[in-house]
Amino acid sequence: MDPSWTTEGFHKQFQTNLTMQDDDCSPESHLHQPLILERVEKEPPKTWKNILSQRFKKHCTCSSQKVKSKILGFVPILTWLPRYQLKNWILGDVMSGLIVGILLAPQSIAYSLLASQDPIYGLYTSFFASIIYAILGTSRHISVGIFGVLCLLVGQVVDRELALAGYPPESSSSGSINISSELVSGLSTNTSTGEGCDRSCYAITVGTTVTFTAGVYQVLMGIFQVGFVSVYLSDSMLSGFATGASLTIFTSQFKYMLGLKIPRAQGWFTLFKTWVAIFSNLGQTNLCDLITSLVCLAVLIPTKEINDRFKSKLKAPIPFELFVVIIATVASHFGHFNTEYGSGVSGNIPTGFMPPQLPSWSLIPNVAVDAFSIAIVGFAITVSLSEMFAKKHGYTVDANQEMYAIGFCNILPSFFHCFTTSAALTKTLVKESTGCQTQISGLVSGLVLLLVLLVIAPLFYSLQKCVLAVIIVVNLRGAMRKFLDVPRMWRANRIDASIWLITMATSALVNTELGLLVGVLVSAFCVLGRTQQARANELGRASDREHYEDLKEYLNLHKQDGVPVFRYNSPIYYANQSLFKKSLYKSAGLDPVREIARRLKESKKKLAAEAKVLQNNENGKGVTVNLMLEDKAEPKISSLVLDCSSVLFVDTAGVSALKEVRKDYAEVGVTIVLARCSTSVLDALEKGGFFPENQPNKMVFFTIDDAVHFVQNLLVSNGSYEI
Repeated sequence: MDPSWTTEGFHKQFQTNLTMQDDDCSPESHLHQPLILERVEKEPPKTWKNILSQRFKKHCTCSSQKVKSKILGFVPILTWLPRYQLKNWILGDVMSGLIVGILLAPQSIAYSLLASQDPIYGLYTSFFASIIYAILGTSRHISVGIFGVLCLLVGQVVDRELALAGYPPESSSSGSINISSELVSGLSTNTSTGEGCDRSCYAITVGTTVTFTAGVYQVLMGIFQVGFVSVYLSDSMLSGFATGASLTIFTSQFKYMLGLKIPRAQGWFTLFKTWVAIFSNLGQTNLCDLITSLVCLAVLIPTKEINDRFKSKLKAPIPFELFVVIIATVASHFGHFNTEYGSGVSGNIPTGFMPPQLPSWSLIPNVAVDAFSIAIVGFAITVSLSEMFAKKHGYTVDANQEMYAIGFCNILPSFFHCFTTSAALTKTLVKESTGCQTQISGLVSGLVLLLVLLVIAPLFYSLQKCVLAVIIVVNLRGAMRKFLDVPRMWRANRIDASIWLITMATSALVNTELGLLVGVLVSAFCVLGRTQQARANELGRASDREHYEDLKEYLNLHKQDGVPVFRYNSPIYYANQSLFKKSLYKSAGLDPVREIARRLKESKKKLAAEAKVLQNNENGKGVTVNLMLEDKAEPKISSLVLDCSSVLFVDTAGVSALKEVRKDYAEVGVTIVLARCSTSVLDALEKGGFFPENQPNKMVFFTIDDAVHFVQNLLVSNGSYEI
């Protein structure tokens, strides 16, 4: 350990300054003793060989106990299922599982439309996701399945790839399909029959490839232990992204509510492109679809409000969506809406399961970037919801295990004609409010969906697409209500409100994936911006105790005579080190650089005047010249205390900035003393060479009062302090 850090050296230096005081000094200064603390000796840094050896022993050694721990950690159901409290939990789990399963059936069919897939694939997705997450997930309450934002992202990729492959829009009449033989042969290797894909087959091939790639990303993030990245996705950013995506979802479904046959817009500014297409084709509105949509809206909106208003009194939410689907299907079937009025219907929904199918490996390069953004959104939503409900109910979740769980909820189902899934807030709230205790409820929901897949699915043949679109739109009410919270968010925190508005506007008006990136960047720049706005504030001392606070914020504080104290409320690093110096110089009222320049200028003037006098004397003129040089008062401060309690860290640039400040002030006769530095800051200063090796006292104090007394003692010993 450096001997200058020891208690004896520090105390000896302070006592030396005390003995140099004049006899007229106040006795209180003699009685003050500084706080002395001695650093704990740190262990010598480990070599890279030791680090690798320890990590190898930790991760590569095998024992029966470690194997058991790994298996139980990777498959959490093996941990909580043996401790399942059957009598206390089974009723709530079964009830919530049945209700969520009933809600999932119509929503799975509806959200398939959003993902540009056939209805059966939505049912597959919800079924497999419910089962797999129940086995691998660590949250007891969240419901994993189809999520609107992810369906939108998948649907955009599917429509883009369909267009690039030469498939006509879904609304086009079935005619000749311009598909290259190369594409057909490529897809044939991925189908069990060896035949070429039609539009529906290629759509699910693209969807499963995106899902598989996103799942691989999520599992890799779990392997590399990057679950912590969720903390960098702020709530305001995620909320703004979800709201912006909801506007895009609403726009994409409006054409189905009107019965318009227009292709989905691609690229940027899809919101404007879609509305332009809708207004251009408004004369082609299908009256049957329009009337059906208005009737369904008139039923679902008030009934949903009833569910929300009386959810505390209802034991379970009333499944009005299911009632609407049943009634609309019966009406469409017996009214022949498809054949008589040209209304679009769901079509044939087969029973059972299709043979497994591999993703299209040749498509992975095309969808890799899209899959990454989908993976980030799915993980962020899942982890944020699982942590929120875990905190509410008093248990913990493992973010990295959640990454594994949601990753395998995408990888494994991708072989069974499924698309991307994540946790969904609405169904999770329903699950929690109906008595859910564990993921047994997820298994029950899976059984309900299995019943639909095996028996009930073909009965939805005549279900109109406009009814599915209405179900999607009505479920966007929660996201749309966020607009009503904007004034409250603005009053609470303008920075968070600005992040929400920018992310929402970019997601909705420009591009959904770009909105996610812009939201992350804006959040990061806002954090950096706050460090740019920090100021060096002058502190005053409370009259009755040794406590210092901002003079501009609190009353009844007084300055220390001749010793100004300043606090900088931010880290000092490369991005704000110049601002730190400017702020400190401005607050202290003394810019040492300008002061040095002023003194040099005056010195030059004085030398020039003296030279002129000498020249006149040599010429025998004997003229007396009275010089009136610019009279500026010398700096009123001779010492300065910098409170570093709010400086979280300093980097190399920050250490250099502190060195420059000390050097510049020293040239004008001002001493800089640091107080209340954290150990990390002290270590950075020590490693950065801030403390001169020949200086016995490092001019660092644990309290501001110690620093002030030390400086006052120096002033007395130098004869520059007036008592």
